[in-house]
Amino acid sequence: MEIISLTYPLQECPAVLKDKKIAVAIGHFDGVHRGHQNVIRQAVQIAKQSGALSAVMTFLPHPKEVLGQGDQYFSCLTPPGEKQALFAELGVDIMIVVKFDLTFAAISPQQFVDEVLRPLHAEHVVVGFDFTFGSKGQGNPEMMRTMGSPDIKVDIVDPLYENGEKVSSTYIRSALEKGDIALATTLLGRPYELDGIVVHGDARGRTIGFPTANVGLSKPFITPCLGVFAIKAKVAGKTYSGVLNHGMKPTFNKEEIRPVLEAHLFDFHQDIYGEPISLEFHSFIRPEKKFGSVHELIEQIGADAKQAKQFFGLA
Repeated sequence: MEIISLTYPLQECPAVLKDKKIAVAIGHFDGVHRGHQNVIRQAVQIAKQSGALSAVMTFLPHPKEVLGQGDQYFSCLTPPGEKQALFAELGVDIMIVVKFDLTFAAISPQQFVDEVLRPLHAEHVVVGFDFTFGSKGQGNPEMMRTMGSPDIKVDIVDPLYENGEKVSSTYIRSALEKGDIALATTLLGRPYELDGIVVHGDARGRTIGFPTANVGLSKPFITPCLGVFAIKAKVAGKTYSGVLNHGMKPTFNKEEIRPVLEAHLFDFHQDIYGEPISLEFHSFIRPEKKFGSVHELIEQIGADAKQAKQFFGLA
């Protein structure tokens, strides 16, 4: 998959598109959840049928971040690198990343069609039913269909529902905040995943029989609620099952500090400080709590590990 970074106003059509047409799915696509996948797969299918290149157009940073409409958008479900990998898995040929700044935010819906889509040789656009574009989100899919006629066709994808609620990034964030990992997995169509680096902690885990990998996040990921989770970790070229605590370590800490991610991997004995690690969240085991003694903590960690092993069919 090829990556094209663009800034408005476009100076010229990117070389890879000079003599090509594209079928393009447009959206921010944070999470690349099942609803997003429906939009993207439709663009990929149309491209295959028409002989065009399949493309995804997304925006960086998040429009609401630039427009000051929410601090929560500084963190995301899928930072750009993760998004790129997921688009590639869906068979996308080209990822178009448009810099979202105040200049781009001010263009009219008609300018978006005439000065962005047409110069990129878009012959088919696929968007979700609630997609908006242009200054103050004045444009909607039906307007795009009218403005793009006759050379740009527009497909509008209906929403996808789960439990009577629209599948959305907001719904996934809410599920993670509540520790509903099963729901988040269903909405995403895959386990929720974080990437980071194994960093030095206080090394207390090994003294109580449960050595842990302390994970420093490498990107601004949304993190699940505080608590204990059954996880799979990809590190040093292999995948391991394990149990992870996301919390303040209240048994040891007297003052509240920022939460940490500590993963205990089953049957793992390597030194992996400084190694990249990927964490998949598979099940919520329990909320974080403070114990009266280190002995009680050790007993609970043992019980947590047993529950995670049972979840993965290891016990």
